[in-house]
Amino acid sequence: MKENGRLFLVACPRSGTTLLQCLLAAHPLIASFPESHFFTHLVPGQRWRRALGQAKEGVDARFLEYLEKLERSDLQQRIPQGEGKAAPYARSFTRILDELTEAQGKEIWLEKTPVHLLYIKHIQKLVPGARFIHIVRSGEDVVASLFEVTHKHPEVWGGSRSLEECVTRWLRDLRVSARYRNRPDHIVVRYEKLVAEPRAVLEEVCRFTEVPFDERMLADYSSEAERLVLKAETWKTGAGGAIKSANAGKFQRLFDAEQRQYVRERLAGVKLEELFPDREDTCGR
Repeated sequence: MKENGRLFLVACPRSGTTLLQCLLAAHPLIASFPESHFFTHLVPGQRWRRALGQAKEGVDARFLEYLEKLERSDLQQRIPQGEGKAAPYARSFTRILDELTEAQGKEIWLEKTPVHLLYIKHIQKLVPGARFIHIVRSGEDVVASLFEVTHKHPEVWGGSRSLEECVTRWLRDLRVSARYRNRPDHIVVRYEKLVAEPRAVLEEVCRFTEVPFDERMLADYSSEAERLVLKAETWKTGAGGAIKSANAGKFQRLFDAEQRQYVRERLAGVKLEELFPDREDTCGR
C-alpha cells in the first residue's frame, strides 16, 4: 500500500461517480469495492456525540452487512466489540480495505460513496492519508436524474424527492466541493469533460494519485462495472456502456416548461467552468 493510497470518490448523487469508479478500478494498481456508506453509519447525527468521538448506534450491524456484501463475513471478528467510540471502527475498516488491496497485489484503494462528501472532515480525522476525488456535473442533469431515481426507487433512496429538494441538494453539495477545490489532497473532475475527453481526464487523475496512466482503464472498465455494481442497483446498469453523457434529454422529458423555468432560475449564475476551471495542474497544488 502507498502511504497516501486511500482515495474517496465523492459527489452529489447521480453525478457520474460509478463511471469514474469503474474507469479507475480498471487500473492494475487500484482496487475498489461496492459502496460502503461506512461513515454515514458511523458518525452520529447529534453534535454532542460527534464532539465526544462516539459512534452511531447500530454501526456493528451495518459493518457486518458490508462485509457480507464483500463476501468476507469471515472478517466479522475484526468488528470492534463493546466500543462506543468511532475511531476503532474506522481503524478496522481502513485496515480491512488495506489488506484486501494488498491481497490483490495493488497499491491504492478507492472507496466510492457519493454522500461521503458530507463527511470529509470526519474521514480526514479518522483515516490517515485520505485523499479525495470530487466529480461535479451539470445541475440540470443531476436534478433530473436525482428526481427520477428517487421516484422510481423510493424504498432505496429514503423516499422520493421533490424538485425543490433535488435542486437544493445539488447546490449544497456543489458548495461543499467548491470549498475543497484548491486543497492539495483534493481534485475536482467535471463529468462533462470526462465523457468528452476521458483519456485526458484520467491522465490528470493519475497524476493526482501518483500512478502512471494505463490504457486498461479505457479498455477494461466494463468488466469492473459488472463486479462493482450490485444486482439490486438497477439504476447503475449503464455504467459499463459506452462513455457518453447518460442523461441527454432527460431534463426536457421529465419536466414541463414551468418546472424547467423554476430549475433554471434556481441555478442561474452557477457556472461550473468558472468554479472549477481547467488548469495545467489539476491536483490542487
